Amino acid sequence: MTAAKAVKPVDTAKAANLGVLFAIEVGVLVAVGYWGFTRDIATPLTWLLGIGGPVVLAVVWGLCGSPKARYKVRGAGRVGFEVVWFGAGVVALVLAGVYDWALVLALVCVVSKTLAVIWRQ
Repeated sequence: MTAAKAVKPVDTAKAANLGVLFAIEVGVLVAVGYWGFTRDIATPLTWLLGIGGPVVLAVVWGLCGSPKARYKVRGAGRVGFEVVWFGAGVVALVLAGVYDWALVLALVCVVSKTLAVIWRQ
């Protein structure tokens, strides 16, 4: 019979941060979609922006940002890529007029990405 290995609180925090990282990735896609659907323009264009914007971002993330990306971005380029990518979600929320949510997304991104760098996630 083997003894159960104790789980350290920091291990739990690291696992939780991975979940938060995924949630903010999805949050950026939702934010851009929300921005697209709330534009005061012709309906076909709102659908194009509301669906097309997140699709474009998802493709870019899949090609350059995901762990299995075809074109991995490293170092300072990675930092710039993530600032632009996550910043797009924040800017989309600002342009949609939901400033509180933009601030929440920005703060969660900064804290979670900082922890990810410290913990090498």
